[in-house]
Amino acid sequence: MNIFFKFLGFLFAVLFILGAIVQYNDPDSLQWILIYAVAAVISLLFALDKIGFLIPFVFGILGIIGFIYLYPTNFQGFDLNDGDIKTVELGREAFGLLIIAVVLLLFAFRIKKTSKVQIKS
Repeated sequence: MNIFFKFLGFLFAVLFILGAIVQYNDPDSLQWILIYAVAAVISLLFALDKIGFLIPFVFGILGIIGFIYLYPTNFQGFDLNDGDIKTVELGREAFGLLIIAVVLLLFAFRIKKTSKVQIKS
């Protein structure tokens, strides 16, 4: 695996673990800790080249679906001073899922691309 993508896998594993840790004071903390922990494990497995295309792809698609579902109809930003606390919270959660989705889909398509190259060789 390319060193750049290996680095990205480890980097996002750490960032997603940090994302899980800061969820401790969230009203629905267990749910979000699990979401970020799963993203961290998938990222770590990607960095270690121990995961196939399907798992990051499926979780990436689920992240996009979650983003669409949670995105507030009246997005008011990320700062609590910007608007209603519930709307801001939904916006933060939605964009967290979007970040997870983009990263996992990037990993999935990288796996797909490298597996095609290995088959051709």
